[in-house]
Amino acid sequence: MEPRKATMLDRAMAEVCRICPVCRQARKNQAGFANKLVKKVETRLCLFCRAYERVNGKKAHEP
Repeated sequence: MEPRKATMLDRAMAEVCRICPVCRQARKNQAGFANKLVKKVETRLCLFCRAYERVNGKKAHEP
């Protein structure tokens, strides 16, 4: 199955993830608590993290 294409809504939601303080800290400090939290939460609960992955092609916690 092909990955879903990013829509305008996905881009807007990915922007929220990009400026999210927790996700920003996770990308900045790969060994920190925020990184571990985002790894656990991003694919299951956070719609913004999922949109970030669709738009940018990488997980929200990756630098």
